[in-house]
Amino acid sequence: MTAETIAPSAALIEVTQGDLSAYRQGNTGIDYVHRFESGQPGPHVLINALTHGNEICGMVAARHLLDTSVRPLVGTLTVSFAHVEAYDAFDIDRPFENRQIVHNLNRIWSDELLEGAEDSPELRRARALRPVVAAADHILDIHSTSQDVVPFWVYPDFARNADAALAIGLPPVHLVMPNGLGSGTPLIQHGRHAGADAPGAAMVVECGQHFKRATADLAIEVTMRFLAHFGLVERAAPPAAEPQRRFELLQTLMVKTTDFAFTRPLIGFETFAKGELIGTDGAEEIRSPCDDCTVFMPTREPVVGREAVYLTRPIVR
Repeated sequence: MTAETIAPSAALIEVTQGDLSAYRQGNTGIDYVHRFESGQPGPHVLINALTHGNEICGMVAARHLLDTSVRPLVGTLTVSFAHVEAYDAFDIDRPFENRQIVHNLNRIWSDELLEGAEDSPELRRARALRPVVAAADHILDIHSTSQDVVPFWVYPDFARNADAALAIGLPPVHLVMPNGLGSGTPLIQHGRHAGADAPGAAMVVECGQHFKRATADLAIEVTMRFLAHFGLVERAAPPAAEPQRRFELLQTLMVKTTDFAFTRPLIGFETFAKGELIGTDGAEEIRSPCDDCTVFMPTREPVVGREAVYLTRPIVR
């Protein structure tokens, strides 16, 4: 029944928003996308930031790559600021509100939605970014969390992803998706990246609470380790990895009614016994499907149609 926290959750803004207009003109014909080719054989790695507008650690990592002129020794490096329109909508008095404008940009990467008639800022941006995602062999999609919990990886349950996360070693917690996310199609499962025969690793890293300096610092560190792992940069070997802990995603629960509520305040990593009441959604009871059920990313403010909580269990091997 413990919450694995680093510090009390708060909307303390340690990393400020910055004007990204200087990065708009890339070299790919797509706004806010920059590509660097080494001229040597090697993989194509995409570092993607700002899939959600207020998850600014990725912006810090992407700017670090561009501002310090990181260039690939082999292969190709692409750096993308995904949802600058949402990023630019930041309001310091409502710092959690600019995650998206209409759609969740990390749930709409199915062919059905991208080739359909529906329109939104997120769909327009995803359609523009489709060739960027399709061109990459390996993808690091950088995210952060609303609550101040330990950082973690999120990836489909393929060896290529687990091998990369274990080799990189940081963060030491893994959320593994054996059957997808359950609430839409994320960027890392778009097109050729979805199947067992995908070209390489495609992973989300959740670096910590949105606005903390430590979160931005971790985003830079993981990014550099990711590039080093695939040979694009030279870097000293990282320290010995901490013990790695892996969790299997069992269920993604959506908010169905305006009467959704947890039985007690949750921030993430709390555990429940089998059958224990986690929350209610109108007349529906949400109960733990197993012993040691561990919750990830419980919503801080329930919105009908959005994710309520991810239910997981530890992977013991």
